[in-house]
Amino acid sequence: MTCFAQWRAWIRPFGMAFYCLILIATLPFMIVELQHAEAEWHVQGWFIGGLFVLTSLPISLWSILQHLVYYSKPFMQRHIIRILWMVPIYALNSWLAMRFKDAALYLDTLRECYEAYVIYNFMAYLRNYLVSEYDLEATLEMRPQVQHIWPARWLLPTWNNGRPFIQNCKHGVLQYTVIRPITTVIALGCQLAGVYHEGEFSATSAWTYLVFADNISQLFALYCLALFYKACKLELEPIHPLGKFLCIKAVIFATFWQSFFLHVLVALKIIPDNPALLVYDANSIATGLQDFLICIEMMFAAVAHYYVFSHKPYVNLAAEPTPCCEAFFHMWNVSDMKDDVYEHVRVVGGTVRRTITRRPGSAVKDASSADEYTGLLDTPATEYDSSMEAPAYVVDARCLSSSPYIHVEAQVLPSHGSVNPDLSTDSEVEDLSEHFH
Repeated sequence: MTCFAQWRAWIRPFGMAFYCLILIATLPFMIVELQHAEAEWHVQGWFIGGLFVLTSLPISLWSILQHLVYYSKPFMQRHIIRILWMVPIYALNSWLAMRFKDAALYLDTLRECYEAYVIYNFMAYLRNYLVSEYDLEATLEMRPQVQHIWPARWLLPTWNNGRPFIQNCKHGVLQYTVIRPITTVIALGCQLAGVYHEGEFSATSAWTYLVFADNISQLFALYCLALFYKACKLELEPIHPLGKFLCIKAVIFATFWQSFFLHVLVALKIIPDNPALLVYDANSIATGLQDFLICIEMMFAAVAHYYVFSHKPYVNLAAEPTPCCEAFFHMWNVSDMKDDVYEHVRVVGGTVRRTITRRPGSAVKDASSADEYTGLLDTPATEYDSSMEAPAYVVDARCLSSSPYIHVEAQVLPSHGSVNPDLSTDSEVEDLSEHFH
């Protein structure tokens, strides 16, 4: 029990020793495969990619272990650790997809779903920090109105500072967390049905439509992150969010647009079909190149993540250490995401339902039914139906007898536009109205 209680002292050397055992078992296997295949070009690529993967893994795993050892702020570090898992998952996924061609689609499915999960966790990381340090809604409400970044300012209504702005940014990120797994499952179904046709730009290819939908959803999620950073740049400065955002954006954008560009090369016949390669057609070559490049890129991403998501700000030797199992299971607990996704689906469903059932000229909901779920991605309503009774503000002009501009006795009901007929002339009514405005 004493040894287990001192887990922070031995978990890092144990983790590195375990990795060395994996390395000792993996390298001979890779060398044997290379010799057995008589140095075929795709096996050479798999071997070189594996060397980069085996270099990136210990960097990422060490960074994760450091955060687990100094787990002093779970509400923030759980999201950091989830982001740090991005490099090992991407690297191993791409490396295995290079070797097992038939399983590439299913392996890429895991990678693409985790991509959406990373964007969600970065937004949650920023939001949790701000909520822990500031009254975020009040802080934003006191700021000048945050304007959309060009060209979105021509496409989206203004998101009022405070709760509407926070909710819209949050749901803008969450929509990708929902849409990406859905399009991935659809892609699997289309592949099994024989209509997916990856890399084929045509009206009969499901890949064309799914890539377009994923791209729009991803761009909007990253835009919401950028807008949120723009609004809270000053408050976020202590955690240096720009480098973190650029690292995540670079990995996601590089993998997506890299794949898109390679398939464009296939469409332009720059990457041609080669009958001599038998099972490897042009699209398979493009997919293999994509996986090979990711294996290399993840080594650089691992180094960048180690520095921008450093554990050093969380080192607090005076704090009571978190139990080993608690820290480990807290990292994998996704109940926060489950709750946020459930809320997002409920909000979007309510918005769609109101949009479909709303009659032209129907009254706007009263304030008692409005909450943070009302009007997703819309500005607050300012038009009221004439049938809605506004409060009748009764003003007696005699109360203002000290004013040199008013010398009449009257009652004005500005909410209905009615004026007491005792007023002698229209000009006196206009003078009185101007005073109140």
